[in-house]
Amino acid sequence: MREKPIIVPSGYLILLVNLMIFVAAIAVLILAKGSPEKVTLILTGVFLILLGLVMMPGNFTVQPNEAVVLQLFGRYIGTVKEPGLRWSNPFYSKRKVSLRARNFETNHLKVNDHDGNPIEIAAVVVWRVVDSAEATFQVDDYSHYVNVQSEAALRNLATVYSYDAHEPTDISLRGSTDLVAERLKTEVQSRLSVAGVEVTEARITHLAYAPEIAAAMLQRQQAGAIIAARSKIVEGAVSMVEMALEQLGRRSIVNLDEERKAAMVSNLLVVLSSERNTQPVVNAGTLHH
Repeated sequence: MREKPIIVPSGYLILLVNLMIFVAAIAVLILAKGSPEKVTLILTGVFLILLGLVMMPGNFTVQPNEAVVLQLFGRYIGTVKEPGLRWSNPFYSKRKVSLRARNFETNHLKVNDHDGNPIEIAAVVVWRVVDSAEATFQVDDYSHYVNVQSEAALRNLATVYSYDAHEPTDISLRGSTDLVAERLKTEVQSRLSVAGVEVTEARITHLAYAPEIAAAMLQRQQAGAIIAARSKIVEGAVSMVEMALEQLGRRSIVNLDEERKAAMVSNLLVVLSSERNTQPVVNAGTLHH
């Protein structure tokens, strides 16, 4: 079922007509007191009052960014979106649907990521109704439907990706925030389209390992960071040793055989790669024993 916009007349003119009907009814009842046609005038006054009471429910207001769905005995008539005081058939039932943007933040969900690690995850979804007919008739409660389907989409997303990437090119929940947010938006939108809802933004707001494995995972992250740092240090130390040997040989500062080159390389690597400051040892003798 698709939304069918309709235009209804302004309610100000009908409101004025209603006031005139009530004034006329009161005037007729007053005149009926001393008139020979008392019964006729009383019936006329009562009819005018009933007519005014029947017409009054036809007036309704439409706020900016709001839609009013009109039904007649269960049949969908159309949707009024033009703001202001409006009037329609008094027998139409009227249901207001907000078209304003809304935020929904999921609970902190505990799920397993792609590697099976338990994590806690939460997200915020920005959404708005774009089809009032679908929001009214396709689902029982579109607001509750958004809440449930958003959490279901978030749970499904968490099982697709790992918390941390194993390779630099892998997509992870922690490292690829923009890609994950776009995937989450697409996932939520596919579930909410049936309810006439448009998802403006969906983004993860909370991401952490579950408390039972948080300490172990922190140690693993620290170990990974240490290994990465040491790899860079060793790579730089090897380059510096290679440069030192090249310049010593090119400038003929000292002639070293293979054994002494190996000793020098070992010493330089220890000095350059050590986590602590090295203590120099002064050799008072010669290069040869």
